Amino acid sequence: MTEQYEYVPHQLLRRRVRDIASGTEGELMAVINEDVSDSAAYERWMMLAYIRGASGREFTTAVDNIEPAADQPQTDRRRRNERSA
Repeated sequence: MTEQYEYVPHQLLRRRVRDIASGTEGELMAVINEDVSDSAAYERWMMLAYIRGASGREFTTAVDNIEPAADQPQTDRRRRNERSA
């Protein structure tokens, strides 16, 4: 199996973000569309956010799980979701 991925532009790159799944905050280092399948028979693509926490270690989460940290202004996407609720 070969590694397959592509970098994706994101409006929060190099800004402080919060992972809503864990509550952890850090700097968004990259968003990558990555084949996460463990089988060569089929592909399963997922957009992953790579976040560098305060310890310097990076962790991943689904890109839909990130939002600007409390000290960052909200994005248009977040505002739209609040209006539609």
